[in-house]
Amino acid sequence: MKQLIVLCLLLSTFFSIGQNKPFQILGTIVANDDRSALESATVYLERQKDTFLVAYTISNKKGEFILEERSSDEKLNLFISYVGYKTYAKTVSLTTPKIDLGTINLLIEDNTLDEIIIKSRAPITVKNDTLEFNVSSFETKKDGTVEDLLKELPGVNVSNSGKIIVNGKPVNKIVVNGKSFFGDDPTITIRNLTKDIIEKVQIVDTKTKSQTFSGEQGDIDNKTINLIISEDKNKGVFGRVAVGGGTDERYEYAGLLNVFDKDRRMSLLSGGNNINSPGFSFGEISRIFNGGIAPVSIGSGENTSFTINGRSFGEGQGITTSNNAGINYVDNIGKSFEISTDYFFSNSNSENETVTSRENILPTNSFFTNSTSNSFNRNSNHSLNLELYIKVSPTFIIDVNPSIRYSTNENRFSDSQISDKNEEVILNTPNLSDNASSSNSYVETVNRNFNNTLSLTKKNGTKGAFLKFDLTNEIDNVKVDDFLESQTITRNLNPINILRNQFTNEEHDFNRIASSITYRFPLKSKEVFLDFKYNFRNNKREELKSTFDFNEVTKEFTDFNLDLSTDFEFINRRNTPSVGLSFRKKEWSANFETGYVFRTLKNKDRLRPNLSLKQNFENIRLVSSFRYRFNPRSSINFGYNLRNDPPNVSQLQPFQDVSNPLNTVTGNPELEPVSAHNINLAYNVFDFQKKSTFYAYANASFINNEVVAQTLIDENLISNTTYTNVNGHYRIFGSAAYEKTITIDTLQTFKYDVNVFANNTRNINFNNGIQYASINNSIISGLRLTYTIKGILEISPSYNLLYRKTKFDVNTFTNQEFLRHNIGLLTTTLLPKRLEWRNDINYIFNPDVASGFDRNSIFWNSTLVYSILKNKATISLKVYDLLNQNTNAQRSANQSFIQDAQSLVLQQYFLLGFSLKFNNLDKNEESEVNDFLKL
Repeated sequence: MKQLIVLCLLLSTFFSIGQNKPFQILGTIVANDDRSALESATVYLERQKDTFLVAYTISNKKGEFILEERSSDEKLNLFISYVGYKTYAKTVSLTTPKIDLGTINLLIEDNTLDEIIIKSRAPITVKNDTLEFNVSSFETKKDGTVEDLLKELPGVNVSNSGKIIVNGKPVNKIVVNGKSFFGDDPTITIRNLTKDIIEKVQIVDTKTKSQTFSGEQGDIDNKTINLIISEDKNKGVFGRVAVGGGTDERYEYAGLLNVFDKDRRMSLLSGGNNINSPGFSFGEISRIFNGGIAPVSIGSGENTSFTINGRSFGEGQGITTSNNAGINYVDNIGKSFEISTDYFFSNSNSENETVTSRENILPTNSFFTNSTSNSFNRNSNHSLNLELYIKVSPTFIIDVNPSIRYSTNENRFSDSQISDKNEEVILNTPNLSDNASSSNSYVETVNRNFNNTLSLTKKNGTKGAFLKFDLTNEIDNVKVDDFLESQTITRNLNPINILRNQFTNEEHDFNRIASSITYRFPLKSKEVFLDFKYNFRNNKREELKSTFDFNEVTKEFTDFNLDLSTDFEFINRRNTPSVGLSFRKKEWSANFETGYVFRTLKNKDRLRPNLSLKQNFENIRLVSSFRYRFNPRSSINFGYNLRNDPPNVSQLQPFQDVSNPLNTVTGNPELEPVSAHNINLAYNVFDFQKKSTFYAYANASFINNEVVAQTLIDENLISNTTYTNVNGHYRIFGSAAYEKTITIDTLQTFKYDVNVFANNTRNINFNNGIQYASINNSIISGLRLTYTIKGILEISPSYNLLYRKTKFDVNTFTNQEFLRHNIGLLTTTLLPKRLEWRNDINYIFNPDVASGFDRNSIFWNSTLVYSILKNKATISLKVYDLLNQNTNAQRSANQSFIQDAQSLVLQQYFLLGFSLKFNNLDKNEESEVNDFLKL
């Protein structure tokens, strides 16, 4: 019966398309005082009976605009909004398909008290580099979250995992009224704040507070979203609680409490689950499956860990049980002092089992390795963050950001491995393999970390000059107790049988001091600047590793093992004076900076004084960028930089690491710094009228003196590895996406988006002493179609393809080729009125994995949610992996191996949940203005 009702609604809506007449409205917008063209004025149409947004656009450089749409209404209300000018309003009659309004004069806003001012309801406003959306112009489901809102905004894409892309650029920060909300983590913010308290959404380039104060250009490659809370809804208490339980003893719980009082805000959250999902995510629908996406992939595995601002809530693959709690507090103290602080506690238990099958490729032959492993990890974290922002005077600010971390980790791990040149031996007679190894370990780790950044910024005059000083200090201490039992056997030439029963005590101390001073001198007021910079960085690392063998007489770990012990101090000191030139124009901006790096690397080995070393490196550093904005809808960015990075201490130090009996690693003190030229190009355009977005990005890196491993494998399949420099590495990759929304009528929309990522990489490596080059080409492409009938249903099929091919320049290696297909279907039905049913179906075909591993699977999640208590509460039934086909088969490969692996994954479960929302926010609504300006 339900399907019949939906079918009838579909037929009726399709029939209604013919009742919608196409129309075109055009005109030119100028300022009334000087007759200048007004670029980026917002033009929008609303229906008269319900103020429903019909269409919108913005004017071009000449002030021209064109609105094209379909409507069954005879008359619509036209509005034109521009910052600093009075909103223009006019009723237009759709009696003819083309309406030319000619020149439209906007009056300057003089804020006189004897006039009625129409408050702009423009859906989009462009203010210099800020794009602002009026929330009331975009519809979501009832009780929609900020995430639901963002998905409706043009040019904004939100993935199932919560990753946000705006016109092709990632969002790395979300603030509420300009202030952090739980450490700026986007996921917590967008999934727990509801749309009804938000008035506007602003999107800007990401900037630090110092950059905002000094007027510097921000990070043009990342975006920040600022959620503006309505004045009448910024005081009160609101939040949610949720709980669920199901089969296989699966459970989840979550709670969030917010107390808002204008500038003062306090939020509390807590959550826990054993379904691989952050417990504080109130995703009653598909979002509850964040940790359960079908983990079938090529070249990557499923990781059930999740991270909030560097705080880990899970470790590794497998199944994770997690609990967490946190508090966030922000406040203004007077007019010049702001405080923001948060505390987080989390713990997690993760278990995993993995089976792998690997073919190791050598120049003249191959050998095969099969392995199994089991692990259990227990992790707990405490973190405290504080930010103090002090505006000492209108020209001087201080920004201080200390943080403290304390974590403990307990890990139990066991594995076994066999290798042989004959695959049949591996499969049929493993006890006769060339070599075999097994190990059991128990490791306890305690980590203490303190980090503090201090920024002082002083503006000089009004032309853009400033003096800025930044200081960062980090102290990190890690203590490790490691118990290990292992056996390594080789059966070919010179057979060996190595037994180890050892205890290792480790302590790692890291101290970092970094400072910089910048003086900006304006060559032309607010347009051309000369920057003088000096950067100093000193990293000091001390590592003490003491290994003791088990003494059979004393039955204790008392025999010191020099070969497996280290005691060294490593210093990486860098001084970089630089000079930069910056240009800031209305349509374009550019930055050029060059510096000279003086770097000293020192290593002091207390156990082996003859291995101590000291090296000095000098090189040039170049950074440049150029940005041109064709109009508010499109821009292009270009960048080039030259960097030189020294090898790390493990690669330089001529210490022989024999901790792995099957692979001895020795450093090379003759290594040269890595030199890399990096070029990037990005273009994006959003057509407000056509509701389409296109962006493209390309990057090329050319690397000299790349540090690579050079390994020799003997007849016993034991490896000896060192490092060397090679030339000829490069990587070229590009991505592009096109998204378009087609409005069929006031209820129906059709959206399609196409994306492609292509990569071409050349690597120089060694395989058993032979140098070779490999060319790696990969393509990842996707297509998604979405058909929506507002308030009724949404259907979204998708297809994704991953293709990768590797060619070698030596005939002894066989070229590799891999392919994966992924077909998906998302459906949502909203009938009857209070019932919501969502399905997420994925079919994955992975034809290249080895026999014994699952090549295809269908992964189906389904959720039913019923609203009660006047939409304040919901009852949900969630089914994870409805067909019980979830696997974690994956194939990964590089120039020296092809590997198939399968690990422990979450299995099918049913979960019944209850969620309740509460709030006492002031619900006074502003009176709507119903009168229009006279024609």
